[in-house]
Amino acid sequence: MLKASKLVKRYGDNLAVSEISFSVSPGEIYGLLGPNGAGKSTTINIITGLIKKDGGTVTIDGMDLDKSLNQVKYMMGIVPQDLAIYNDLTAYQNVSFFGSLYGLKGAELKRQAIGTLALVGLEDKAKSKVKTFSGGMKRRLNIACGLVHRPKLLILDEPTVGIDPQSRNHIMESVLKLNKEGMTILYTTHYMEEAEQLCNRIAIMDMGQIVAQGNLTELRGLIEEHWFINLKVKGTPPLEALRGVHGVEQIDVSGNALRFRCNTKNSQLRDILDVLAEHHTEILDMATQEPNLEDVFLTLTGKRLRD
Repeated sequence: MLKASKLVKRYGDNLAVSEISFSVSPGEIYGLLGPNGAGKSTTINIITGLIKKDGGTVTIDGMDLDKSLNQVKYMMGIVPQDLAIYNDLTAYQNVSFFGSLYGLKGAELKRQAIGTLALVGLEDKAKSKVKTFSGGMKRRLNIACGLVHRPKLLILDEPTVGIDPQSRNHIMESVLKLNKEGMTILYTTHYMEEAEQLCNRIAIMDMGQIVAQGNLTELRGLIEEHWFINLKVKGTPPLEALRGVHGVEQIDVSGNALRFRCNTKNSQLRDILDVLAEHHTEILDMATQEPNLEDVFLTLTGKRLRD
């Protein structure tokens, strides 16, 4: 459905996107995961034809973006990170307007507008002006405007930024429903939980580059030599002594909870328990854990997704 090959974008001396390549198969949810400034939105803007690239190629459903931009645009639904809706119009008027831009009209336009508002949970707000909406409702309407024409490829750029948990869950459920109906989706986010829950495959981006891509199992396999230990303790833990345990790369502390990142599956657990016993530190809870996408990103880049 989508193939991006060696994309490059420069802003003066800043290389915003550096020869990245990836492909999205029909019916797939493909995620671009990375912190703010990683190059996700720039990549999206290249694919949607909003900005000119300095190198590389983009094909959508076999058509070259540069040669068939107008045809390709009708096949895409674009949901930008910045809201693209009109506050003085009603929800129905907003969706109808964007539907008309894609050639919908008459009874078909009305049917699609009403159905799309229902999909994002705003059918009861169809006649309400957008300026009365919460931030989460505006995000959901933003999505409705991008998919009213039922595109082959839906592109969602950070669709859940700054919204309440209820709206976030509704958006994620809508994405899964659309995908189940056959829609191909390109989804950018800096929330690892969303990428893990939604995406069939994920590209991890940092500083304009794709540092790794694959499904969740493949990405976890990149750091299979690492393992993680979660402990809850009573009182103040002896952090200096714990950091001295061989093989412990990092300790994350949150209240009385400790999370150890270890670089080999050797004797760290035993050694950590010995240190805690020596310092008379009571253990309240203990578990080992498989690496998540945050761990993969931290190991590959040396920093956190939200840094």
